[in-house]
Amino acid sequence: MELFKMLEGVKYEICQGKDVDINHIVIDSRKIAKGDIFICIDGLRIDGHNYIDSAIEAGAAAVLVEKDVRLNANATVVRVENTRAAMSVMAGNFYNWPSRSYKLVGFTGTNGKTSSTYFLEVILDEIGHKSGIIGTVSTRVGAEPVETKFATSTTPDPVELQQIFGEMAHAKVDEVVMEVTSHALELKKVEGLEFEVSVFTNLTQDHLDLHGSMENYKLAKADLFRISNVSVVNIDSEYGEFMAECAKGEVITYSITNPSDLQALNVEYTSHGVSFDINYGEKWHFDIPIPGRFTVYNALGVIGAAIGLKIPMESIVKALGGLKGVPGRIQSIPNDKGIGVFVDYSHTPDSLENIITSVREFTSGKIISIFGCGGDRDRIKRPIMGDISARLSDFTVITSDNPRTENPQAIVDEIETGVSPVTDKYIKLTDRREAIYYAVNMAEAGDSVIIAGKGHESYQIFPDKTIHFDDAEEAADALAKKE
Repeated sequence: MELFKMLEGVKYEICQGKDVDINHIVIDSRKIAKGDIFICIDGLRIDGHNYIDSAIEAGAAAVLVEKDVRLNANATVVRVENTRAAMSVMAGNFYNWPSRSYKLVGFTGTNGKTSSTYFLEVILDEIGHKSGIIGTVSTRVGAEPVETKFATSTTPDPVELQQIFGEMAHAKVDEVVMEVTSHALELKKVEGLEFEVSVFTNLTQDHLDLHGSMENYKLAKADLFRISNVSVVNIDSEYGEFMAECAKGEVITYSITNPSDLQALNVEYTSHGVSFDINYGEKWHFDIPIPGRFTVYNALGVIGAAIGLKIPMESIVKALGGLKGVPGRIQSIPNDKGIGVFVDYSHTPDSLENIITSVREFTSGKIISIFGCGGDRDRIKRPIMGDISARLSDFTVITSDNPRTENPQAIVDEIETGVSPVTDKYIKLTDRREAIYYAVNMAEAGDSVIIAGKGHESYQIFPDKTIHFDDAEEAADALAKKE
């Protein structure tokens, strides 16, 4: 495609050169081939502007920059205000905006995104729609996975995202439901897209290593509702009102405690699920076979999304009543020991509090919580999560999550600073397998064991290696060997 056609919708200036044909969009100078455009990204660790000469030597026909650079006469150089934002629009132009052939639905928030995408997929199946899913657990059309080249983040980078959109357009989907992370919004991955419906689930402490403050985190999330025709907002969240104010189109609010368009009434919780009513035109009753207060919130957001898609309420009620469990989200591990064992992705203070509180509602005995915190991520939350587990659990097993480049023992020690002032009923076991076996062997009939932090993940990342590790597999094995 001609460079100037790719730049439609982007404010730019030509520093040197002329219009040229572009073969591919590339951000890694080591992967440049003849005729590509090299996008200079000023990243967290590497600044692409430092690799312009090597990219041109490798055959780049054009370079996109956001800084003053030394010009090289062998390529066209284009300057924009933000290369990330420009790349997203250019990728859309390059692939002819395939997402415009169906409706986009986005879920954003600290917690609940993955479960919500599954819930909505079930509703779309109920009315006979074909849907695509882009998210943490998988990227797929129905049960068929969409192969991705990079597969590094919940919301793919713009070029890969457009390629995935293209595959979904080829599959003739009716809707694409995607998780839209704060990273994706901050890094302009969805620039130029238009969402038919977007849902704000909640906002609690997470990702402050990227955003720096809750204020910046909030501002990043709000960008999604400026590009959405319908915004569905949880107004029980202290940030809900702000998201609603930022919305460009129709707003549908939902809640449990505050008056809203979709307020859950007569809520009941059991070990098998939740039930509630809402008044929307008339009274509607929901029975959902997944336990937990957060299930009510997830369901309400999805109900709002379905309403935004003009889906009949009768179909919504029926679909949600037939829900199955979501992998790694309050996933129950079957056993004949009378012990509740649950694997959950909870990896933030709020989500850990929610899972423990929810399990407490139907546990007659003790709650034993196992969790760690990821390395190279927000360190501030470590003692906070320790305090939450200490206060809400009967016993805490502090263990390793994905330590990445950090020392696992150092992470565990930081979590302990939140646990030890509250209780002495805890143990530190950096070996996650040992921690799971310890908790399962400690548990008695009537107790519940919560294995939090990794959920659906089937790996564990260490400073020098990545190994296969699945919490559900380990828990099942521990239960099988328990006497």
